[in-house]
Amino acid sequence: MDLPRIFTIRESSHRIHNPFTPGKLATLGQALRLAPGTRVLDLASGSGEMLCTWARDHGVTGTGVDISTVFTEKARARATELGVADQVTFVHGDASGHRSDEPVDLAACVGATWIGGGVAGTVELLASSLRPGGLMLIGEPYWRQEVPDQDTATGCLARSEDDFLVLPELIAQFGDLGYDVVEMVLADQDSWDRYQAAQWLNLRRWLDGNPDDELAAEVRAELSTEPARYVRYQREHLGWGVFALMVR
Repeated sequence: MDLPRIFTIRESSHRIHNPFTPGKLATLGQALRLAPGTRVLDLASGSGEMLCTWARDHGVTGTGVDISTVFTEKARARATELGVADQVTFVHGDASGHRSDEPVDLAACVGATWIGGGVAGTVELLASSLRPGGLMLIGEPYWRQEVPDQDTATGCLARSEDDFLVLPELIAQFGDLGYDVVEMVLADQDSWDRYQAAQWLNLRRWLDGNPDDELAAEVRAELSTEPARYVRYQREHLGWGVFALMVR
């Protein structure tokens, strides 16, 4: 049980595996007014930057669960680096089936709603670990504008335009699921660039060091096509944000 190697190669230098910068992650933590001792469950926690920096800056405690052995080890190392290893724990496992033993104050899935089969299923999964009156975080892409054609949707790595909603419809979906949106922080094009463009340098440096690896041809193909695809389609059409929800 692990991520394919290509994912960890692409994001080998990343501490945040979504289009947030450290500044936006800090803004989100401040916006949520986190109290010391807030208990957090972070599903698909990646390299643990959210939990680790919020433990340092706000005194939260909690658990992160991720399917990647590489990212889980990076998360544990980051916790040690920041001096918060006694506050946060990282578990290698399938987040799609994980429920907290005790109700938590904040349950999050920031950018991996496939673990619940989409937004609705992920909301249901997180709710099963959340205490009454607790806070839920969902990170999710959305269309910045109506998608003009299937080529554009495919260019944004979606199967079709129905994979995502425009922002007003996404907000309305949370309401239809019985939740108030009480905060949000959105990625911008610069933070998208930091997430996507950094992958190209990771890929090139890996390729230069591993020209005979079985993945070399796949990495070369990505380097040849990804920059143009991203700036032609994804940068203009796909948004991303983290939305804080409370049950009505």
